[in-house]
Amino acid sequence: MDAHQRQFRNPFSMDTDCTNCSALCETREQVVHGYGDVGAEFLFVGEAPTGAAERTGVPFTGDEAGQRVQRILGDLGFVRSEPDADEPDVQNVFFTYLTRCRHPERGPTDNEVATCEPYLNAEIRMINPHIIVPVGQAALEALAFDYTTRAADSFDVDAEHATTIRGRGFELVPMKEPERLTDADAEAFVEHVRESVFGRDYRQTKGRQSR
Repeated sequence: MDAHQRQFRNPFSMDTDCTNCSALCETREQVVHGYGDVGAEFLFVGEAPTGAAERTGVPFTGDEAGQRVQRILGDLGFVRSEPDADEPDVQNVFFTYLTRCRHPERGPTDNEVATCEPYLNAEIRMINPHIIVPVGQAALEALAFDYTTRAADSFDVDAEHATTIRGRGFELVPMKEPERLTDADAEAFVEHVRESVFGRDYRQTKGRQSR
């Protein structure tokens, strides 16, 4: 954690009263911006807040699926609190979403993702991570479009789960949607990160332009 960081929750003080998407403003309970260590080398990106994350205001918390992610983060040494913590005690990790508001009856539209993109781009620029973890198919396609040379629709999160994809300036390590993660999936992800990411100097990947 940066010595000057005062809070994990929305540490860049992004707009919590955003009105860019009128349909979401009418239904959301709160805007859920990123959470974590502003000097993190690892960035986890999901599609949109769940109902539980909207309640806590913190990505990947508040329900069983969020606890699965928190257990993985704990196993990797990124989280020092219990998996059911609403405000995890984190180090070297930041988690966020493509879109910051939840619609109770549907997922985000392409236009809503595009409208919210400046928030994610700003977080990526300020954090400057080495490894980005797209959580779920939607996040994988969005990040693959921006940071790899392959067509976004050529990626399948089930096939790419717990693998490393070299991109433009970052490496992507995809993860299945938390609600679909089995114990075997979680073990495979942790093992891959320990052996294939921690087991080498992943910091040297910064700036690579080829896959």
